[in-house]
Amino acid sequence: MIRTNVRTMALSSTLQRDQNGRNGRAPRAAVPAPRESRFDRRLGEILAHATDVFCEKGYEGASMRDLSRASGMSLAGLYHYFGSKERLLYLIQKHTFSTIVEELKNRLSGVTDPEQRIRIFIQNHLEYFMANQSGLKVLAHEDEALRNGFNSEVAAIKREYYRICLGLMEDLKRSRKLSFNARTAVMSLFGMINWIYTWYNPRIDGRAQDLAEQMSNFILSGVCGAGTAVRATAAVRRRGLHRTLKGHTLKGRAFRRTARS
Repeated sequence: MIRTNVRTMALSSTLQRDQNGRNGRAPRAAVPAPRESRFDRRLGEILAHATDVFCEKGYEGASMRDLSRASGMSLAGLYHYFGSKERLLYLIQKHTFSTIVEELKNRLSGVTDPEQRIRIFIQNHLEYFMANQSGLKVLAHEDEALRNGFNSEVAAIKREYYRICLGLMEDLKRSRKLSFNARTAVMSLFGMINWIYTWYNPRIDGRAQDLAEQMSNFILSGVCGAGTAVRATAAVRRRGLHRTLKGHTLKGRAFRRTARS
């Protein structure tokens, strides 16, 4: 149980800074923090336990008492520091998307090849969520559970993540002179990688890196093949139109010759 000590002071301070940010008040100047403080670890543990509870019982089915038992924090303490289970879900989603976006940006830094950047996106996503499958299930199932202003900040991070992926697809499309719908490609990719928790078996499906390579090959072959197919279809149509027009021209000439005779 968290008692009144340095960790609880840190927890209270952090939650207050987060609340100030949501209320539009400027936070105080941040003091450089250790790589991972005891508070960070404890907060991470609480969010991990909450994730497991939401995964097992669903957001609607979980109670603050369930979360208290799972986390080892008193019910009074849980209400004092978090206020509601909705706030815990908000922190889970915010932490998850902020972490994955930050790690993605770090990995993409310095990489210029459009195809490789898409591969990095897919591997980064799979590595994180294959190590946190409960979290992926909670995010997928409780996507619209946040209300009361909690959803706006998370939605902004999710939009940023989507725009990054859309930008990567547009870059590939432009650099390879392909013709495909980038939004359709992005949504198809998310549909493929966001449901791995329903079927992934490490004994059968291998490591995240191996699975990421296979999925990258699928999506890249698809969009590149689609772009090539569109160009080929357009070329066939142009040739067909040319032959049709030429045929009509020849028939017209023959008709005129017959008419003159």
